[in-house]
Amino acid sequence: MKDFFKTVLAVIVGFLILNILASIMFFMMFGAMAALGSSKTVLPREGVLDLDMSKFTLAEQTKTDNFDLSALQGFNTQMNPSLGIMDAVKALEIAADDPGIKYVFLRADRMSAGMAGLEEFRKALVAFHESGKPVIAYTDGLSAGSFYIASAADKVYMNSDCGAGGMLLGISGRMTFIKDLLDKFGVNVQLIRHGKYKSAGEMFIRNSPSEANMEQNQVMISSIWKSLSSEMAAARGIDEEQFNALIDGLTLVIPKDFKEAGLVDELFNRQQLIDKLCELAGISDEKDLHLVPMMDYVEAKIQPVLPTGKNLVAVIYAEGNIVDGAEKKDIAGDRFARIIAKVRKDKNVKAVVLRVNSPGGSVLASAKIKDELDLLKAEKPLVASYGDYAASGGYWISNGCEKIYSDAVTLTGSIGVFSMIPDLSKTIKDVAHINITPVKSNKHSDMMSLMRPFDDDEKAYMQASIEDIYSNFVRIVSEGRSLTQEHVDSVAQGRVWTGSDALGIGLVDEIGTLQDAILYAASLAGYQTDKEYKVIGYPRPLTMMEQVMESISGATDDGLTAALKGTSFEGIASAVKALKANEPAKAYALMPYDITIEK
Repeated sequence: MKDFFKTVLAVIVGFLILNILASIMFFMMFGAMAALGSSKTVLPREGVLDLDMSKFTLAEQTKTDNFDLSALQGFNTQMNPSLGIMDAVKALEIAADDPGIKYVFLRADRMSAGMAGLEEFRKALVAFHESGKPVIAYTDGLSAGSFYIASAADKVYMNSDCGAGGMLLGISGRMTFIKDLLDKFGVNVQLIRHGKYKSAGEMFIRNSPSEANMEQNQVMISSIWKSLSSEMAAARGIDEEQFNALIDGLTLVIPKDFKEAGLVDELFNRQQLIDKLCELAGISDEKDLHLVPMMDYVEAKIQPVLPTGKNLVAVIYAEGNIVDGAEKKDIAGDRFARIIAKVRKDKNVKAVVLRVNSPGGSVLASAKIKDELDLLKAEKPLVASYGDYAASGGYWISNGCEKIYSDAVTLTGSIGVFSMIPDLSKTIKDVAHINITPVKSNKHSDMMSLMRPFDDDEKAYMQASIEDIYSNFVRIVSEGRSLTQEHVDSVAQGRVWTGSDALGIGLVDEIGTLQDAILYAASLAGYQTDKEYKVIGYPRPLTMMEQVMESISGATDDGLTAALKGTSFEGIASAVKALKANEPAKAYALMPYDITIEK
C-alpha cells in the first residue's frame, strides 16, 4: 500500500511539473513572438507606399500584436494587425509631405473594415491625392466596399487575367430570427420594451421582422447606399442613376465590362502592372521598385504619445458593447468611469474627444459613464466622434457632448429600452422532464425564477420600469441636444438612423471624421494648429499577453461564434450569444446589433 501511494504521488507531481513546464513554454513562445516584431523598421530612401488592405484590419486603435485564441483552437481565422483610423489618416498626411514617397499603391481586395472607418479612410485618400501625389488602385475583382475605396484613386486598374471582375451588387442587410429554434426547446422569451422600432429583442420572439423593423432597416440600407454610391459615381464621372442601372442590370461580369462602363481605366496582367508602377516611380528596373508596407510606414513614422507629455488632447475610445463591471474588454461601466475620471484629473489634458463605436448595452453602465462624462465636460471641452455605431447606450453616453461629429454611414439613435426574461417552464417540463415546485413567502417571490411565465400584474410591473427608463432617456437627450422632449420622442421609439439622416433631425451636429473632431476640440482649448498639442488615446490597447489571458477566459463563449464565422450561420451564433448575454430583468439600451451589412 505504501508503494501504491508513492506511485500515485509521483504521478501527481509529474503531472504538475509537466503542466508548469507547458505553461512556461506557452508564455515563452508568445514572448518570442512579441520580440520578433520589436526590431526597428528601416524604410528605403525612396519608395511607393504599399496600401495592401488585406494585410491589416482598419480599426479604432492600432494594435500590432493582435492575438486570436480561435486560431489555436483550429478555426481558420487571421491575426492581422489592427491599424487605427487616426494613425491611418496621419500616415497618409505624413506621406503626402514625404519626398521619399512617390505615390500610393492601393489594393482594397479582401479588406477588413467597418463602413464608417472606410468613409474616413477614403476622405484621407482624397486629401492625399489633392496634395499633388497620385493614388493608383489595382484590383482582382471589385465589391461595393473595395470599389468605394478604389474610386478615390486617380487611376483604377483591374487584373485582366482574373476571369471575373468581381461582384459589384450594392449592399444588403441580414437579420436573424431564432424563435422557431427556441420553440423547439420550449423557451419562451418575454420581451418588455418601449418603442415600436426597438427591435433588439425581436429575434427571440418572432420568426420574421415586424413592419416597423423592416421599414427602419430598408430606410437605413438605402441611406447608406445613397452615401456610398453618390461618391463612387461622382469619382468616376458617371451619373448616379446610370451607376445603379449597371448594378441592377447585372451587366458587370468580366473585367471588360468594368472598363467599358468606365469603372476602371485599364486592364493589366501582373507584368504590365509592374511596368506601370515602375514608370510612375520614374525607374526602369523593377528591382529598384521599393514597396513600403503601410504598417511598416506607420511604425516608423508615428510614435506613440506617452501620458507624461503636456498640451494633450485625449481621445477616449468607447468601443464594443456597454457592460457592467470592470473587465478589460468592451465598455465596462466601472472601468470606463475610472478612465474618464483619470482623464478629467490630468492637468496636461486640455480637451477630450469621445470616440464612440458602440451599439449600446447596459442602462446602469451607461448611466455611470454618462455621469463621469458630465463631470469632465464641466471642466474641459468634450466633443464626440461617431464610428460605425453610436446607438442606444452609445448615444446615451455621448449626446451631451459640446458637438457631435458623425460619419454619413454611422448607425445612431435607437433611443429606446428593453428587458428580456426567458420562461423555461416548458423546457424544464417537456424537454428535460423535470418537475419544479416553488416555495415562496409572497405572491410574486418567484417571478424571476424563469420557471414560469409572468402574469398580467408582473408584466405591468416590468413595463412600468421600462417606461420610466425610456422617459429618462428622452429627457437626457432633450437636455443634451437642446431639443424638446416631444421632438426627441418623435424620432426615438428605438429607431435606428444613419448619420446623414440623424443630421437632419438634430441628433448630430456635423458629418465629419475623427480628425475633424480632434481639430475642433483642440480649437476649444485654444490651440490654433496641430503642432501645438499631441493626441493621446485611452484606454491603451491590450498587450499580447493580456489578449491571451482574455481569450482564454472567454474561449468557451466565443467558440461557437468562431466556428461559424464567415458562414451563413454566423447570425445564429451571434443571436445565441446575445440571448446568453442578456441577464433577466436587467434594462438594456441596445440597438439590433444582429444586423450584418454585406459589402
